[in-house]
Amino acid sequence: MTARCVMVLGTSSGAGKSWLATALCRYYARQGLRVAPFKAQNMSNNARVVPLPDGGAGEIGSAQYFQALAAGVEPQVRMNPVLLKPEADTRSQVIVLGRVDDGLYAVPWRARSEQLWPTVAQALDELRAAYDVVVIEGAGSPAEINLHDSDIVNLRVARHAQARCVLVTDIDRGGAFAHLYGTWALLPADVRSLLAGFVLNKFRGDAALLAPGPQQLQDLTGVPTVATLPMRRQHGLPEEDGVFDECASAAGVVHTTVAIVAYPRLSNLDEFQPLNNVAGVRLVWARCPADCAGADWIILPGSKATAADLAWLRAQGLDAAVAHHAAAGKPVLGICGGLQMLGEALVDTQGIDGNAPGLGLLPLVTVFERDKIVRRTTVRFGACHGPWARLSGLVVSGYEIHHGRTDEHPALAAPPGSVVTPVAGLAWQNAAGNVLGVYLHGLFEDTGVLQALFGAQARPLSSVFDALADVVQRHWVPGGLQALIEP
Repeated sequence: MTARCVMVLGTSSGAGKSWLATALCRYYARQGLRVAPFKAQNMSNNARVVPLPDGGAGEIGSAQYFQALAAGVEPQVRMNPVLLKPEADTRSQVIVLGRVDDGLYAVPWRARSEQLWPTVAQALDELRAAYDVVVIEGAGSPAEINLHDSDIVNLRVARHAQARCVLVTDIDRGGAFAHLYGTWALLPADVRSLLAGFVLNKFRGDAALLAPGPQQLQDLTGVPTVATLPMRRQHGLPEEDGVFDECASAAGVVHTTVAIVAYPRLSNLDEFQPLNNVAGVRLVWARCPADCAGADWIILPGSKATAADLAWLRAQGLDAAVAHHAAAGKPVLGICGGLQMLGEALVDTQGIDGNAPGLGLLPLVTVFERDKIVRRTTVRFGACHGPWARLSGLVVSGYEIHHGRTDEHPALAAPPGSVVTPVAGLAWQNAAGNVLGVYLHGLFEDTGVLQALFGAQARPLSSVFDALADVVQRHWVPGGLQALIEP
Protein backbone atom coordinates (compact mmCIF):
# COMPACT_ATOMS: atom_id res chain seq x y z
CA MET A 1 0.00 0.00 0.00
CA THR A 2 1.63 3.22 -1.14
CA ALA A 3 -1.20 5.77 -1.18
CA ARG A 4 -1.78 8.27 1.58
CA CYS A 5 -5.45 8.35 2.52
CA VAL A 6 -7.32 11.57 3.28
CA MET A 7 -10.86 11.09 4.59
CA VAL A 8 -13.67 13.64 4.62
CA LEU A 9 -16.16 13.02 7.42
CA GLY A 10 -19.23 15.15 8.12
CA THR A 11 -21.34 16.08 11.11
CA SER A 12 -24.45 15.30 9.04
CA SER A 13 -25.67 14.67 5.54
CA GLY A 14 -25.48 17.87 3.51
CA ALA A 15 -22.50 19.22 5.45
CA GLY A 16 -20.39 19.38 2.28
CA LYS A 17 -18.48 16.09 2.18
CA SER A 18 -19.00 15.38 -1.52
CA TRP A 19 -17.93 18.74 -2.87
CA LEU A 20 -14.99 18.97 -0.45
CA ALA A 21 -13.78 15.51 -1.50
CA THR A 22 -14.12 16.60 -5.13
CA ALA A 23 -12.10 19.74 -4.44
CA LEU A 24 -9.37 17.73 -2.69
CA CYS A 25 -9.19 15.30 -5.61
CA ARG A 26 -8.58 18.21 -7.95
CA TYR A 27 -6.13 19.94 -5.61
CA TYR A 28 -3.90 16.90 -5.15
CA ALA A 29 -4.09 16.00 -8.85
CA ARG A 30 -2.83 19.51 -9.65
CA GLN A 31 0.22 18.73 -7.51
CA GLY A 32 1.15 16.03 -10.01
CA LEU A 33 -0.08 13.16 -7.83
CA ARG A 34 -2.08 10.13 -8.95
CA VAL A 35 -5.38 10.52 -7.08
CA ALA A 36 -8.42 8.25 -6.73
CA PRO A 37 -11.71 8.86 -4.89
CA PHE A 38 -13.39 6.25 -2.71
CA LYS A 39 -16.67 5.84 -0.88
CA ALA A 40 -17.31 2.44 0.62
CA GLN A 41 -21.09 2.56 0.48
CA ASN A 42 -23.23 5.22 -1.08
CA MET A 43 -27.01 5.59 -0.82
CA SER A 44 -28.26 7.55 -3.79
CA ASN A 45 -30.43 7.25 -6.88
CA ASN A 46 -27.90 9.40 -8.74
CA ALA A 47 -25.71 6.87 -10.54
CA ARG A 48 -23.32 6.79 -13.48
CA VAL A 49 -22.27 4.03 -15.85
CA VAL A 50 -18.61 2.92 -15.77
CA PRO A 51 -16.68 -0.01 -17.29
CA LEU A 52 -16.49 -3.31 -15.43
CA PRO A 53 -13.08 -5.00 -15.13
CA ASP A 54 -14.32 -8.10 -16.97
CA GLY A 55 -16.17 -6.18 -19.69
CA GLY A 56 -19.62 -4.66 -19.83
CA ALA A 57 -20.77 -1.77 -17.68
CA GLY A 58 -21.80 -1.18 -14.08
CA GLU A 59 -23.00 1.58 -11.78
CA ILE A 60 -21.37 3.80 -9.18
CA GLY A 61 -22.63 6.85 -7.32
CA SER A 62 -22.48 10.08 -9.29
CA ALA A 63 -20.39 11.80 -6.61
CA GLN A 64 -17.50 9.36 -7.04
CA TYR A 65 -17.86 9.59 -10.82
CA PHE A 66 -17.35 13.36 -10.69
CA GLN A 67 -14.57 13.03 -8.12
CA ALA A 68 -12.71 10.72 -10.49
CA LEU A 69 -13.10 13.24 -13.30
CA ALA A 70 -11.79 15.94 -10.97
CA ALA A 71 -8.77 13.74 -10.26
CA GLY A 72 -8.22 13.22 -13.99
CA VAL A 73 -8.68 9.43 -13.87
CA GLU A 74 -11.20 7.06 -15.38
CA PRO A 75 -14.09 6.25 -12.99
CA GLN A 76 -14.28 2.60 -11.95
CA VAL A 77 -16.45 0.41 -9.73
CA ARG A 78 -13.79 0.06 -7.01
CA MET A 79 -14.25 3.75 -6.24
CA ASN A 80 -17.75 3.02 -4.91
CA PRO A 81 -17.94 -0.73 -4.30
CA VAL A 82 -21.42 -0.65 -2.72
CA LEU A 83 -24.29 1.48 -4.00
CA LEU A 84 -27.74 1.42 -2.42
CA LYS A 85 -30.53 2.77 -4.64
CA PRO A 86 -33.70 3.43 -2.59
CA GLU A 87 -36.87 2.00 -4.15
CA ALA A 88 -39.12 2.72 -1.14
CA ASP A 89 -38.72 4.03 2.40
CA THR A 90 -37.75 0.56 3.64
CA ARG A 91 -36.18 -1.07 0.59
CA SER A 92 -33.13 -0.43 -1.59
CA GLN A 93 -31.57 -2.14 -4.57
CA VAL A 94 -28.06 -3.29 -3.65
CA ILE A 95 -25.31 -2.88 -6.23
CA VAL A 96 -21.94 -4.48 -5.51
CA LEU A 97 -18.96 -3.64 -7.70
CA GLY A 98 -21.30 -2.25 -10.31
CA ARG A 99 -23.79 -5.12 -10.50
CA VAL A 100 -27.15 -5.70 -8.83
CA ASP A 101 -26.93 -8.33 -6.08
CA ASP A 102 -30.47 -9.63 -5.54
CA GLY A 103 -29.24 -12.07 -2.89
CA LEU A 104 -28.58 -9.24 -0.41
CA TYR A 105 -32.22 -8.06 -0.38
CA ALA A 106 -33.20 -10.55 2.31
CA VAL A 107 -30.04 -10.20 4.43
CA PRO A 108 -30.53 -8.11 7.62
CA TRP A 109 -28.70 -4.79 7.62
CA ARG A 110 -26.00 -5.65 10.16
CA ALA A 111 -25.33 -9.08 8.67
CA ARG A 112 -25.18 -7.48 5.22
CA SER A 113 -22.39 -5.17 6.38
CA GLU A 114 -20.27 -8.11 7.50
CA GLN A 115 -20.75 -9.80 4.13
CA LEU A 116 -19.82 -6.63 2.26
CA TRP A 117 -16.76 -5.59 4.28
CA PRO A 118 -14.26 -7.91 2.52
CA THR A 119 -15.34 -6.45 -0.84
CA VAL A 120 -15.02 -2.91 0.49
CA ALA A 121 -11.59 -3.55 2.01
CA GLN A 122 -10.26 -5.21 -1.12
CA ALA A 123 -11.48 -2.38 -3.35
CA LEU A 124 -9.82 0.21 -1.11
CA ASP A 125 -6.58 -1.75 -0.88
CA GLU A 126 -6.39 -2.11 -4.67
CA LEU A 127 -6.78 1.65 -5.06
CA ARG A 128 -4.15 2.29 -2.40
CA ALA A 129 -1.73 0.07 -4.30
CA ALA A 130 -2.32 1.89 -7.60
CA TYR A 131 -2.42 5.57 -6.60
CA ASP A 132 -0.44 8.13 -4.60
CA VAL A 133 -3.45 9.60 -2.76
CA VAL A 134 -6.91 8.20 -2.09
CA VAL A 135 -9.51 10.78 -1.08
CA ILE A 136 -12.18 8.95 0.92
CA GLU A 137 -15.68 10.30 1.48
CA GLY A 138 -17.63 9.22 4.53
CA ALA A 139 -21.40 8.92 4.70
CA GLY A 140 -23.86 10.79 6.89
CA SER A 141 -22.19 11.15 10.27
CA PRO A 142 -19.60 8.91 11.94
CA ALA A 143 -21.28 9.60 15.29
CA GLU A 144 -24.31 7.36 14.72
CA ILE A 145 -23.57 5.26 17.81
CA ASN A 146 -26.39 2.82 17.04
CA LEU A 147 -24.53 1.86 13.84
CA HIS A 148 -20.95 1.74 15.09
CA ASP A 149 -20.85 -2.05 15.32
CA SER A 150 -21.98 -2.49 11.71
CA ASP A 151 -20.38 0.58 10.14
CA ILE A 152 -18.40 -0.08 6.95
CA VAL A 153 -18.39 3.48 5.60
CA ASN A 154 -16.86 5.71 8.27
CA LEU A 155 -15.12 4.21 11.29
CA ARG A 156 -14.04 0.88 9.84
CA VAL A 157 -12.71 2.51 6.68
CA ALA A 158 -10.83 5.19 8.64
CA ARG A 159 -9.19 2.53 10.79
CA HIS A 160 -8.37 0.24 7.88
CA ALA A 161 -6.74 3.03 5.88
CA GLN A 162 -5.31 4.86 8.90
CA ALA A 163 -6.61 7.91 7.08
CA ARG A 164 -5.93 11.50 8.00
CA CYS A 165 -9.48 12.69 8.63
CA VAL A 166 -11.11 16.11 8.46
CA LEU A 167 -14.57 16.72 9.89
CA VAL A 168 -16.75 19.21 7.99
CA THR A 169 -19.88 20.94 9.25
CA ASP A 170 -22.44 23.32 7.74
CA ILE A 171 -22.07 26.50 9.77
CA ASP A 172 -24.97 28.14 7.92
CA ARG A 173 -27.40 25.85 9.77
CA GLY A 174 -26.25 27.11 13.14
CA GLY A 175 -24.81 25.11 16.01
CA ALA A 176 -21.60 24.28 14.14
CA PHE A 177 -19.33 24.18 17.19
CA ALA A 178 -21.77 21.92 19.01
CA HIS A 179 -22.00 19.65 15.97
CA LEU A 180 -18.23 19.36 15.78
CA TYR A 181 -17.74 18.85 19.51
CA GLY A 182 -20.62 16.38 19.80
CA THR A 183 -19.37 14.32 16.86
CA TRP A 184 -15.83 14.29 18.28
CA ALA A 185 -17.13 13.28 21.72
CA LEU A 186 -19.06 10.30 20.31
CA LEU A 187 -16.18 8.94 18.26
CA PRO A 188 -14.15 6.01 19.60
CA ALA A 189 -10.77 7.14 20.93
CA ASP A 190 -8.76 5.49 18.15
CA VAL A 191 -10.72 7.33 15.46
CA ARG A 192 -10.48 10.62 17.36
CA SER A 193 -6.71 10.26 17.07
CA LEU A 194 -7.07 10.23 13.28
CA LEU A 195 -8.81 13.61 13.19
CA ALA A 196 -6.45 16.17 11.70
CA GLY A 197 -8.80 19.11 11.57
CA PHE A 198 -12.27 20.66 11.63
CA VAL A 199 -13.71 22.45 8.59
CA LEU A 200 -16.41 25.10 8.83
CA ASN A 201 -18.34 25.13 5.55
CA LYS A 202 -20.85 27.58 4.02
CA PHE A 203 -19.74 30.54 6.12
CA ARG A 204 -21.13 33.99 5.35
CA GLY A 205 -19.47 37.07 6.75
CA ASP A 206 -16.18 38.02 8.36
CA ALA A 207 -14.31 34.90 9.56
CA ALA A 208 -12.62 37.00 12.26
CA LEU A 209 -15.97 37.12 14.08
CA LEU A 210 -15.71 33.39 14.79
CA ALA A 211 -12.99 34.01 17.40
CA PRO A 212 -12.51 32.78 20.04
CA GLY A 213 -14.68 29.79 19.06
CA PRO A 214 -12.13 27.80 17.02
CA GLN A 215 -9.46 28.12 19.71
CA GLN A 216 -11.92 27.18 22.46
CA LEU A 217 -12.93 24.13 20.42
CA GLN A 218 -9.29 23.17 20.00
CA ASP A 219 -8.72 23.56 23.73
CA LEU A 220 -11.58 21.12 24.35
CA THR A 221 -10.65 18.55 21.71
CA GLY A 222 -7.06 19.08 20.70
CA VAL A 223 -8.21 19.36 17.07
CA PRO A 224 -7.54 22.59 15.14
CA THR A 225 -9.95 24.28 12.76
CA VAL A 226 -8.05 24.05 9.50
CA ALA A 227 -10.42 25.85 7.12
CA THR A 228 -13.38 28.20 7.03
CA LEU A 229 -14.93 27.85 3.60
CA PRO A 230 -17.29 30.48 2.21
CA MET A 231 -20.86 29.90 1.07
CA ARG A 232 -20.92 29.00 -2.63
CA ARG A 233 -24.42 28.54 -3.98
CA GLN A 234 -23.43 28.17 -7.63
CA HIS A 235 -20.34 26.02 -7.34
CA GLY A 236 -21.33 24.08 -10.45
CA LEU A 237 -21.60 20.54 -9.05
CA PRO A 238 -24.88 18.72 -8.46
CA GLU A 239 -25.76 17.91 -4.89
CA GLU A 240 -25.47 14.22 -4.06
CA ASP A 241 -28.76 14.00 -2.17
CA GLY A 242 -32.05 15.70 -2.97
CA VAL A 243 -32.69 18.50 -5.43
CA PHE A 244 -29.72 20.79 -5.88
CA ASP A 245 -31.62 24.05 -5.59
CA GLU A 246 -34.72 24.28 -3.45
CA CYS A 247 -35.43 27.80 -4.66
CA ALA A 248 -35.97 28.81 -8.27
CA SER A 249 -32.87 30.52 -9.56
CA ALA A 250 -31.27 31.77 -12.75
CA ALA A 251 -28.26 33.75 -13.85
CA GLY A 252 -29.04 36.75 -16.03
CA VAL A 253 -32.34 37.65 -17.65
CA VAL A 254 -34.66 34.64 -17.67
CA HIS A 255 -35.74 33.48 -21.11
CA THR A 256 -36.73 29.87 -20.32
CA THR A 257 -38.37 28.43 -17.22
CA VAL A 258 -38.01 24.66 -16.87
CA ALA A 259 -40.22 22.82 -14.40
CA ILE A 260 -38.78 19.44 -13.36
CA VAL A 261 -41.32 17.19 -11.66
CA ALA A 262 -39.80 16.24 -8.28
CA TYR A 263 -41.50 12.97 -7.43
CA PRO A 264 -40.30 11.09 -4.34
CA ARG A 265 -38.02 8.56 -6.09
CA LEU A 266 -36.64 10.75 -8.84
CA SER A 267 -33.24 9.58 -10.04
CA ASN A 268 -30.23 10.88 -11.96
CA LEU A 269 -31.22 14.46 -11.21
CA ASP A 270 -27.54 15.40 -11.41
CA GLU A 271 -27.86 15.39 -15.20
CA PHE A 272 -29.83 18.65 -14.94
CA GLN A 273 -27.02 20.57 -13.23
CA PRO A 274 -25.82 21.99 -16.58
CA LEU A 275 -29.23 23.65 -17.00
CA ASN A 276 -28.72 25.28 -13.62
CA ASN A 277 -25.46 26.71 -14.96
CA VAL A 278 -26.87 28.15 -18.21
CA ALA A 279 -27.52 31.88 -18.11
CA GLY A 280 -31.18 32.75 -18.60
CA VAL A 281 -32.52 29.30 -17.67
CA ARG A 282 -34.60 29.13 -14.49
CA LEU A 283 -35.21 25.73 -12.90
CA VAL A 284 -38.27 25.03 -10.79
CA TRP A 285 -38.83 21.78 -8.89
CA ALA A 286 -42.51 20.97 -9.39
CA ARG A 287 -44.37 19.23 -6.57
CA CYS A 288 -47.82 20.66 -7.28
CA PRO A 289 -49.66 22.09 -10.33
CA ALA A 290 -48.94 25.67 -9.26
CA ASP A 291 -45.22 24.99 -9.69
CA CYS A 292 -45.84 24.32 -13.40
CA ALA A 293 -47.74 27.56 -13.98
CA GLY A 294 -45.84 29.76 -16.38
CA ALA A 295 -43.26 27.09 -17.22
CA ASP A 296 -41.94 26.99 -20.77
CA TRP A 297 -40.87 23.35 -20.46
CA ILE A 298 -41.93 20.47 -18.24
CA ILE A 299 -39.49 17.62 -17.69
CA LEU A 300 -40.40 14.23 -16.23
CA PRO A 301 -37.03 12.93 -14.98
CA GLY A 302 -35.88 9.41 -14.25
CA SER A 303 -37.42 7.40 -11.42
CA LYS A 304 -36.33 4.44 -9.31
CA ALA A 305 -39.99 3.49 -8.78
CA THR A 306 -41.84 4.53 -11.92
CA ALA A 307 -45.29 3.17 -11.08
CA ALA A 308 -45.21 4.53 -7.52
CA ASP A 309 -43.97 7.95 -8.67
CA LEU A 310 -46.65 8.01 -11.38
CA ALA A 311 -49.29 7.35 -8.72
CA TRP A 312 -47.82 10.21 -6.64
CA LEU A 313 -47.88 12.50 -9.68
CA ARG A 314 -51.58 11.76 -10.18
CA ALA A 315 -52.35 12.26 -6.50
CA GLN A 316 -50.85 15.76 -6.68
CA GLY A 317 -52.86 16.65 -9.80
CA LEU A 318 -49.67 16.99 -11.80
CA ASP A 319 -50.98 14.64 -14.49
CA ALA A 320 -53.55 17.25 -15.44
CA ALA A 321 -50.92 20.00 -15.37
CA VAL A 322 -48.66 18.02 -17.73
CA ALA A 323 -51.60 17.22 -20.04
CA HIS A 324 -52.66 20.87 -20.13
CA HIS A 325 -49.10 21.97 -20.90
CA ALA A 326 -48.83 19.43 -23.74
CA ALA A 327 -52.25 20.34 -25.15
CA ALA A 328 -51.09 23.96 -25.35
CA GLY A 329 -48.25 22.81 -27.62
CA LYS A 330 -45.54 23.50 -25.06
CA PRO A 331 -42.47 21.24 -24.76
CA VAL A 332 -42.68 18.15 -22.57
CA LEU A 333 -39.62 15.94 -22.12
CA GLY A 334 -39.59 12.54 -20.44
CA ILE A 335 -36.27 10.87 -19.59
CA CYS A 336 -36.08 7.15 -18.77
CA GLY A 337 -38.79 6.67 -16.11
CA GLY A 338 -40.33 9.92 -17.32
CA LEU A 339 -40.48 8.48 -20.85
CA GLN A 340 -42.21 5.38 -19.48
CA MET A 341 -44.81 7.57 -17.75
CA LEU A 342 -45.59 9.39 -21.01
CA GLY A 343 -46.78 6.15 -22.64
CA GLU A 344 -50.08 4.33 -22.45
CA ALA A 345 -49.21 1.62 -19.94
CA LEU A 346 -46.61 0.08 -17.65
CA VAL A 347 -46.71 -3.73 -17.72
CA ASP A 348 -44.90 -5.65 -14.98
CA THR A 349 -45.09 -9.44 -14.90
CA GLN A 350 -41.80 -9.82 -13.02
CA GLY A 351 -42.57 -7.85 -9.85
CA ILE A 352 -39.93 -5.26 -10.77
CA ASP A 353 -41.81 -1.99 -10.57
CA GLY A 354 -45.61 -2.33 -10.86
CA ASN A 355 -48.44 -2.09 -13.37
CA ALA A 356 -50.06 1.25 -14.13
CA PRO A 357 -51.82 3.22 -16.85
CA GLY A 358 -49.57 5.88 -18.33
CA LEU A 359 -50.27 9.52 -19.10
CA GLY A 360 -51.17 8.67 -22.71
CA LEU A 361 -49.11 11.40 -24.35
CA LEU A 362 -47.16 8.90 -26.48
CA PRO A 363 -48.57 5.66 -27.98
CA LEU A 364 -46.03 3.46 -26.21
CA VAL A 365 -46.12 0.52 -23.82
CA THR A 366 -43.30 -0.31 -21.40
CA VAL A 367 -42.73 -3.88 -20.23
CA PHE A 368 -40.48 -4.35 -17.20
CA GLU A 369 -37.99 -7.20 -17.52
CA ARG A 370 -35.80 -8.93 -14.97
CA ASP A 371 -32.48 -7.98 -16.57
CA LYS A 372 -31.35 -4.41 -16.09
CA ILE A 373 -29.92 -2.44 -19.01
CA VAL A 374 -26.75 -0.56 -17.97
CA ARG A 375 -24.58 0.86 -20.73
CA ARG A 376 -22.88 3.86 -22.24
CA THR A 377 -24.65 4.90 -25.42
CA THR A 378 -23.90 7.17 -28.36
CA VAL A 379 -26.72 8.00 -30.77
CA ARG A 380 -27.38 10.16 -33.78
CA PHE A 381 -30.77 11.83 -33.66
CA GLY A 382 -32.87 11.47 -36.77
CA ALA A 383 -35.51 13.98 -37.83
CA CYS A 384 -37.04 15.76 -34.85
CA HIS A 385 -39.90 18.22 -35.04
CA GLY A 386 -41.32 21.22 -33.24
CA PRO A 387 -39.25 22.63 -30.35
CA TRP A 388 -36.86 19.66 -30.60
CA ALA A 389 -36.07 20.16 -34.31
CA ARG A 390 -32.56 21.42 -33.55
CA LEU A 391 -31.65 18.00 -32.18
CA SER A 392 -31.93 16.57 -35.69
CA GLY A 393 -28.66 15.07 -36.84
CA LEU A 394 -26.83 15.64 -33.55
CA VAL A 395 -24.52 12.90 -32.28
CA VAL A 396 -24.99 12.66 -28.50
CA SER A 397 -23.27 10.45 -25.92
CA GLY A 398 -24.88 9.48 -22.64
CA TYR A 399 -25.88 6.44 -20.64
CA GLU A 400 -28.81 4.11 -19.98
CA ILE A 401 -29.93 2.60 -16.66
CA HIS A 402 -33.37 0.96 -16.82
CA HIS A 403 -35.33 -2.27 -16.48
CA GLY A 404 -38.14 -1.42 -18.87
CA ARG A 405 -38.25 -2.00 -22.61
CA THR A 406 -40.49 0.39 -24.48
CA ASP A 407 -42.15 -0.16 -27.86
CA GLU A 408 -44.77 1.47 -30.01
CA HIS A 409 -48.14 -0.21 -29.56
CA PRO A 410 -49.56 -1.05 -33.00
CA ALA A 411 -53.17 -0.58 -31.91
CA LEU A 412 -52.38 2.89 -30.59
CA ALA A 413 -50.22 4.20 -33.41
CA ALA A 414 -52.94 5.61 -35.68
CA PRO A 415 -53.44 9.39 -35.75
CA PRO A 416 -53.76 11.45 -33.63
CA GLY A 417 -51.48 9.27 -31.53
CA SER A 418 -48.93 8.64 -34.27
CA VAL A 419 -45.33 8.72 -33.16
CA VAL A 420 -42.03 9.81 -34.68
CA THR A 421 -38.93 7.80 -33.78
CA PRO A 422 -35.80 10.00 -33.90
CA VAL A 423 -33.69 7.14 -32.44
CA ALA A 424 -34.91 3.56 -32.79
CA GLY A 425 -35.62 2.02 -29.40
CA LEU A 426 -34.39 5.08 -27.51
CA ALA A 427 -36.41 8.17 -28.45
CA TRP A 428 -39.99 8.86 -29.49
CA GLN A 429 -41.90 12.03 -30.33
CA ASN A 430 -45.59 12.76 -30.80
CA ALA A 431 -46.96 13.85 -34.17
CA ALA A 432 -47.41 17.43 -32.96
CA GLY A 433 -43.72 17.53 -32.14
CA ASN A 434 -43.84 19.00 -28.63
CA VAL A 435 -43.68 15.77 -26.55
CA LEU A 436 -40.37 13.90 -26.59
CA GLY A 437 -39.40 10.82 -24.59
CA VAL A 438 -35.86 9.44 -24.43
CA TYR A 439 -34.03 6.67 -22.58
CA LEU A 440 -30.72 8.51 -22.89
CA HIS A 441 -29.47 10.12 -19.68
CA GLY A 442 -26.97 12.97 -19.92
CA LEU A 443 -28.66 14.88 -22.73
CA PHE A 444 -27.95 18.29 -21.19
CA GLU A 445 -24.35 17.39 -20.44
CA ASP A 446 -23.67 17.42 -24.17
CA THR A 447 -22.36 20.79 -25.38
CA GLY A 448 -24.02 20.35 -28.77
CA VAL A 449 -27.43 19.85 -27.19
CA LEU A 450 -27.11 22.94 -25.00
CA GLN A 451 -26.01 25.01 -27.96
CA ALA A 452 -28.84 23.70 -30.14
CA LEU A 453 -31.62 24.16 -27.60
CA PHE A 454 -30.45 27.27 -25.73
CA GLY A 455 -27.77 28.85 -27.87
CA ALA A 456 -25.50 28.80 -24.84
CA GLN A 457 -22.98 26.73 -22.95
CA ALA A 458 -22.65 25.75 -19.33
CA ARG A 459 -19.36 26.07 -17.51
CA PRO A 460 -17.02 23.25 -18.51
CA LEU A 461 -16.42 20.74 -15.74
CA SER A 462 -12.69 21.42 -15.80
CA SER A 463 -13.26 25.01 -14.72
CA VAL A 464 -15.75 23.89 -12.06
CA PHE A 465 -13.19 21.51 -10.57
CA ASP A 466 -10.42 24.11 -10.67
CA ALA A 467 -12.63 26.68 -8.94
CA LEU A 468 -13.40 24.22 -6.13
CA ALA A 469 -9.72 23.45 -5.66
CA ASP A 470 -8.91 27.17 -5.67
CA VAL A 471 -11.40 27.80 -2.85
CA VAL A 472 -9.95 25.05 -0.70
CA GLN A 473 -6.38 26.16 -1.35
CA ARG A 474 -7.22 29.79 -0.56
CA HIS A 475 -9.02 29.13 2.73
CA TRP A 476 -7.05 26.23 4.23
CA VAL A 477 -4.40 26.98 6.82
CA PRO A 478 -0.96 27.34 5.21
CA GLY A 479 0.72 23.96 4.74
CA GLY A 480 -2.34 22.11 5.98
CA LEU A 481 -3.23 20.35 2.75
CA GLN A 482 0.30 19.05 2.30
CA ALA A 483 0.40 17.92 5.93
CA LEU A 484 -2.56 15.61 5.28
CA ILE A 485 -0.53 13.49 2.87
CA GLU A 486 2.87 13.56 4.53
CA PRO A 487 4.21 10.32 6.09
